[in-house]
Amino acid sequence: MNRFLQCLFLLVSIHGYSQRVPASPIPVRVVVVTMFEIGNDTGDRPGEFQYWVERLPLTQIISFPQGYRNLRYNPEKQILGICTGMGTARSAASIMALGMDPRFDLSHAYWLVAGIAGIDPQDGSAGSAAWAEWLVDGDLAHEIDPREMPKDWSTGYLPLRRAKPYEQPVQDNDFTVAMHLNPDLVNWAYRLTKDQKLADSDMLQKMRSAYRDYPEAQKPPRVMMGDHIAAMTFWHGKYLNDWANDWVSYWTQGKGNFVTSAMEDTGTGQSLQWLANAKKVDFNRYMVLRTASNYTMQPSGLTAAENLTNGGKEVGERYTAYIPALEAAYSVGNVVVEKLISNWALYKNTIPGK
Repeated sequence: MNRFLQCLFLLVSIHGYSQRVPASPIPVRVVVVTMFEIGNDTGDRPGEFQYWVERLPLTQIISFPQGYRNLRYNPEKQILGICTGMGTARSAASIMALGMDPRFDLSHAYWLVAGIAGIDPQDGSAGSAAWAEWLVDGDLAHEIDPREMPKDWSTGYLPLRRAKPYEQPVQDNDFTVAMHLNPDLVNWAYRLTKDQKLADSDMLQKMRSAYRDYPEAQKPPRVMMGDHIAAMTFWHGKYLNDWANDWVSYWTQGKGNFVTSAMEDTGTGQSLQWLANAKKVDFNRYMVLRTASNYTMQPSGLTAAENLTNGGKEVGERYTAYIPALEAAYSVGNVVVEKLISNWALYKNTIPGK
């Protein structure tokens, strides 16, 4: 096949008219991983995907029927964008489908999750951005309704193969409950972005003023380090917030600190680990950035139920800090993306931070 036909075939594949494998796989330097989009990729109320599509920009559409949504690509920067769908099942399936797709060369790709989350008011404030070193799955467990648990238990949620909460020793991690990301890369990303000023507003100030008993929740938005729990159930409230802190501490043997909560990142991570075993990707290039659209528990003076449902403030896409969190995910994440791209001659083969 001559050079003209190779280029034509690549263009046809990128625009979604063919699923056939191009003569040369499409090179990818960074995969931006988002989890949901409300409507179109551009021009309407944004989800996590839209700012990346519009601003990078990711102009080319690549058909992806084996995943949740079509892919987007910037051929000049060699950045690929994926929207996996919400929840660990969809994220794991979409990332595995991408990793096994022969159209792409992902061997040197960095993977950046950029999505919104709840934040523990004991650690941070709405509108903030947190880089995670530890990911902990919040679904793999035994459970007893708290009304039936022994009185000396703090929770009815037990680690698999254990007879009481937080029983020691912590079992072997064969269920991949806890994932430790590359600390050198995570800290490099944090150092690169820690001084970035995030947008504040009267709305955010009013939101955090309700958390008068939580000093960290009253600070302006900032970039920070903070570990992540991924669970399919949207949980909320003080007691579950305490559980999340204890669960992360237990599975990381005290090394991790729960800061943000969402759904997908252990699913994405599980697929990347197995794809790394197959020599398709490098798991050490996986980064997770979560930005706070809401708090994971109620402020003083409200019950968890009141805070979750009152006026729809914590329901659906109406989180009070929803747009600031989307802005932070793009503005902070893009600093890292642009740094990787502009120094690709170095970072293609050498992971930053070492």
